[in-house]
Amino acid sequence: MKYFVKKIITLIMTLFLVSVAAFLAFQVIPGDVVTSILGTEAPPEREEQLREELGLNKPPVVRYMRWASGVIKGDFGRSYRYSKNMNEMMPVKELIGDKLPVTLWLAALSLILIVLVSIPLGVLWARSTNRFVDAALNCITQVSMAVPSFFLGVLVTYLFGIVFHLFAPGGYISYHDNFKGFLGYLLFPALSIAIPKIAMTARFLRNSMLTEMKSDYVRTAYSKGCSKRRVMYGHVLRNAMMPVVTFLGMIIAEIVAGSIVVEQVFGLPGIGRLLISSINTRDFPVTEILILYITFVVIFVYFLVDILYRVIDPRISEK
Repeated sequence: MKYFVKKIITLIMTLFLVSVAAFLAFQVIPGDVVTSILGTEAPPEREEQLREELGLNKPPVVRYMRWASGVIKGDFGRSYRYSKNMNEMMPVKELIGDKLPVTLWLAALSLILIVLVSIPLGVLWARSTNRFVDAALNCITQVSMAVPSFFLGVLVTYLFGIVFHLFAPGGYISYHDNFKGFLGYLLFPALSIAIPKIAMTARFLRNSMLTEMKSDYVRTAYSKGCSKRRVMYGHVLRNAMMPVVTFLGMIIAEIVAGSIVVEQVFGLPGIGRLLISSINTRDFPVTEILILYITFVVIFVYFLVDILYRVIDPRISEK
């Protein structure tokens, strides 16, 4: 229990420090939000009116306290750029709430592909004694890891979209309209994300298993009459998964935080694409919340990794 309390306190303190850093950073960035919204030809009276409406005429400390207290209460403020109509700015909570499911479902499909393919592949690769298979897998994984994400997205689009006509490139289907069609479209960007991660994870698992197979406890298990299958899956794989779990945690944090390049290539209205758009248009309320979201995702995923460590190896004690 003490361990979890320490982790939660660390999470809260990290979010606080990141929120302060993000807020202050946007105060010193050159440029004026009001000018960015109204343009350079707006009359001074209109500029002052907008500053008053947005609270930009208040000291930075006061603005941060108002913003932070609103975030704690679940009020993330209103976007500077997105609006419901000509007279009402869209709430940040509503804006992100519409984009977040796209990124989360994309991350879920990517993770499923990564786990289902990389772990069996890594195990089979570690057990293989065929030099040709080893060389082929080594070459394929090297190439898969070296191909840039945007180019891989283009290849997937060309191959599955244009050649085989399995989906319509650029024909994004909203989850509001057709959930099945939405998942079907996401499968291909998920494949673009998963391919290099599958290669990395399989390679990492294979190397980890080969290292474990040289350990003394493996020879002891064989000497006691344990079968090769039991040694491989009951001992070697269990211990080899420890560093792989950390690596998968990094992957999960990356894809849940938003796969910016892939979202851009496939035209997905997800969190990553929204972040880039918000930075370019100086939509600071949206950008600040997205930074907090990414920070929370990274910390929470590693928190889950720590818990999973204890499940895999109960010998890990609380510190």
